[in-house]
Amino acid sequence: MFAKHVVPVIGAIPLQKITASDIDRLYGGLAFGPSTAQILHIVLKACFASAVKKKLRSDNPVADAEKPAGEARHDEIVLDEDQLGQIVQGFRGHSLYPIVAMAAFTGMRRNEMLALRWVDIDLDEGIVSVTRNVEETKTHGRRIETPKSKKSHRTFQIDQSLVQLLRNERDRALRLEAGIPDGVEVDLSLVRLPEEALVFPAIGADLTSIRCPAGVTMSFIKRARRLGFPGLSIHDLRASHETALLDRGVPVHVVAKRCGHDPATLLRAYARRTKKADASAANIIGTLMKGVL
Repeated sequence: MFAKHVVPVIGAIPLQKITASDIDRLYGGLAFGPSTAQILHIVLKACFASAVKKKLRSDNPVADAEKPAGEARHDEIVLDEDQLGQIVQGFRGHSLYPIVAMAAFTGMRRNEMLALRWVDIDLDEGIVSVTRNVEETKTHGRRIETPKSKKSHRTFQIDQSLVQLLRNERDRALRLEAGIPDGVEVDLSLVRLPEEALVFPAIGADLTSIRCPAGVTMSFIKRARRLGFPGLSIHDLRASHETALLDRGVPVHVVAKRCGHDPATLLRAYARRTKKADASAANIIGTLMKGVL
């Protein structure tokens, strides 16, 4: 299995440089059934867990990848639209609030958000460009890299509510850069941010310092548990975002492009996550058949 399906896809990539996007690409090209795909996933995850234990790398990319469809999968939590709104509101006032809102309403991956710069966002047009992600390796530590998968490079539009949230965050960044306290009226248009200023930098550091991905995950899990969502991970917000869009009838290829997905992988995941599409199809068929039978 490994020689035929895994090695041709990721075999040439150094162990420390394999990313979740590489694993997504591997899963997206699988040609066998869901049960076999699940076995591969379990084995692959164990292999990388062993590498982490032996300090050959600091993280497990399989844990952040989109798991292949399969009957045995029960760990993913998909929130409905009301729950998605509840979890975002529950983080209001928390340092993770803008990150949670961004994850819930754009479907961006955690490490993509932590690598996002202000120069990657056009607030006037409401456009976000994703071209980078945070990676951690034993050799280089925590750094920002360009994703190898072309699907991870994307541009998408955001709504005005999220634009306003980001404007508020940018104003905070401008004040921090200029050393201007909150409440002091100044013309922030005169302040310039560094080219590498991050949208979600490390707390208490300069605007170009990368926030710890593991710290973000642990903080999210703790807060979500207190809000009544035990077991919820920040990656589940991405799955919930995708599912909400597809449930609303947004075409698969549009959602896949926005979220940096392979359409086939997304479709398999969606088929597992929701029953609304099937119910909708049944209702449509019922309308078509009305008065016929």
